[in-house]
Amino acid sequence: MVKKPFYKKLDRTTELKSIVESDAQEIFHLIDTNRPYLRQWLPWIDYTQSVADELAYIRTVKDQYQENQSVACVICHKGAIAGTISYHPIDWMNRKVEIGYWLGAQFQGNGLMTKACSAFIDYAFDDLRLNKVEIRCATGNTRSCAVPQRLGFTHEGIIRQAEWLYDHYVDLHFYGLLATEWKKDK
Repeated sequence: MVKKPFYKKLDRTTELKSIVESDAQEIFHLIDTNRPYLRQWLPWIDYTQSVADELAYIRTVKDQYQENQSVACVICHKGAIAGTISYHPIDWMNRKVEIGYWLGAQFQGNGLMTKACSAFIDYAFDDLRLNKVEIRCATGNTRSCAVPQRLGFTHEGIIRQAEWLYDHYVDLHFYGLLATEWKKDK
């Protein structure tokens, strides 16, 4: 049975939609035009060198979605793809998931990622019945770290040298949010 695509309206100009193959060109263009900006914090930028690379990624996450292992969406703002948000593979045994995200520089500062993460948290707890949502951000990436802080996550620590970023390791802030905490705050 094929799962229907994920869709969530965030406000009158912003929505989350399952990534589809026809998004490959626009996503690649957004990555390519924001390459220096995104490369500061994302280790996969140098591996995304063509529309074909993006298409391969989309096919992988579509398969994971159908296998109930992940959800990957484009964040559409005023008709344009602004970035993406996804669950890293869902840990069903421990009933938890990590959210990963990025936005093009031109879309920063509008609250888009906070709204998108909030919707993904709701889906994780209300629909998937998970117990915990996690977010990891490089210690120097203050914009990314502000998202879980705004949403009431607990800072659970720093994972030292947790990610290889082209020519050096970066430490990651580790944030966690429990279902009981989210429901209480709402």
